[in-house]
Amino acid sequence: MFGLPPESTMVLAMTAPLAGGILILLTGKNPNLREAVTLITASITFALVASLYPLVMAGDMPKIVLGQMLPGLELALALEPLGMLFALVASFLWIVTSIYAIGYMRGHHEKNQTRFYLFFAISIAATLGIAFAGNMLTLFTFYEVLTLATFPLVTHSGTPEAKRAGRVYLGILIGTSIGFQLVAVIWTWSLTGTLDFQAGGILEGKASGAVASILLVLYVYGIGKAALMPFHRWLPAAMVAPTPVSALLHAVAVVKAGVFTVVKVIVYIFGIDFLKAEVSSDWVLYVSGFTIIAASIIALRQDNLKRRLAYSTISQLSYVIMAAAILSPLSVVGAVLHIAAHAVGKITLFFCAGSILVASHKTEISQLDGIGRRMPWTMAAFSIGALSMIGVPPMAGFISKWYILSGAFDTANIVAVIVIITSTLLNAGYLLPIVYRAFFKKTPDGSSEHGEAPWPIVVALTITAGLTVLMFLFPGPVLELARQVIA
Repeated sequence: MFGLPPESTMVLAMTAPLAGGILILLTGKNPNLREAVTLITASITFALVASLYPLVMAGDMPKIVLGQMLPGLELALALEPLGMLFALVASFLWIVTSIYAIGYMRGHHEKNQTRFYLFFAISIAATLGIAFAGNMLTLFTFYEVLTLATFPLVTHSGTPEAKRAGRVYLGILIGTSIGFQLVAVIWTWSLTGTLDFQAGGILEGKASGAVASILLVLYVYGIGKAALMPFHRWLPAAMVAPTPVSALLHAVAVVKAGVFTVVKVIVYIFGIDFLKAEVSSDWVLYVSGFTIIAASIIALRQDNLKRRLAYSTISQLSYVIMAAAILSPLSVVGAVLHIAAHAVGKITLFFCAGSILVASHKTEISQLDGIGRRMPWTMAAFSIGALSMIGVPPMAGFISKWYILSGAFDTANIVAVIVIITSTLLNAGYLLPIVYRAFFKKTPDGSSEHGEAPWPIVVALTITAGLTVLMFLFPGPVLELARQVIA
């Protein structure tokens, strides 16, 4: 499309958001121009990423070395199917979130909007660095950059509550990555002499089953962005941030970087066959299953809409981890599909929460009686997102859950089957009552009249709700990438 070598295209896709960030700073005094720069940069970034898709489908995996820390220890980018999917999801949803942010930040009269757009752009650059990472060192580097780049977004409002949330956010994410993940990375390097992502993994024949089991613990708990219990508190704490940031945290970048990293480690560092044969890995399935159920039960008790959605995210992320831990080709496909399905479904739900806040100033579920009659577009989109999280056709969440469940049946994993069925009922228990309140309960007397949120918000949530349905109707592109991960 751009007539560039794929290696150059990857570098450009990562640097375009940084160049856009500079222009955002320079145009900060002119909101219209600043937001135009944001949208143009996001569109260019997505076009660059999308131009790489045919190469991956053709089996091409270009690689470029950015620098060398030690002989054989490189900062490198490489293109592969899982990273391609993550990059497509993140870059496209940046466009949609930018449209949404224009309506939200103006409609909610947020301060420091230039700073918001700047750090959002830096966060997307770091996310693409994670997606295109050619080895564990590169991934770890950009993983840390993403944590630091999103910190100013979490603390955007500057209130004492936001500052406390920021401390929890940094404390857990930096603490787990330095205390566990970095140790695992160094240990892996000392055992294998490489940190490259390779089909079938790099640890087989280099580490005993006992050592690999310890490494698995360090990796899984070192990837704090995956929000596996007990390292999940940063996520609900971060809900003090503006809704576009919640969308970034829960759908576009941060949590997806976490589960993406877990899948990369399981598939390309350990290897499914090695984990099955020699490594004690059943605990990952049990812990992720517990997280799915526990977070769903906690979500049932939350009256604040964003907090209920936050605990829903914790639960849904562990679907990806559990699916990978089932160690079935079908379940790994399901894990990859759920990264995309959850992204479009959950971002829709958070967009709707922000729409409700801007239009009606309501934040609690108990305040939403009859709101569907005043905000039909928003609540219709919310219903679509909710049904996808539950796993009801014709929504994207049905396909990913189907593959995960098929993988569980394929391996006769009764625990996983029970967790999926139970959690699906719990998903319905904490999401469908919101839809019922909105459309079937009477509006309280004396309730102030209001309509939909500003049109950029409505446009954005309509796009993501539409994608949630389209991914079910036309799953081919996403499904082919997911299948190539295990090819």
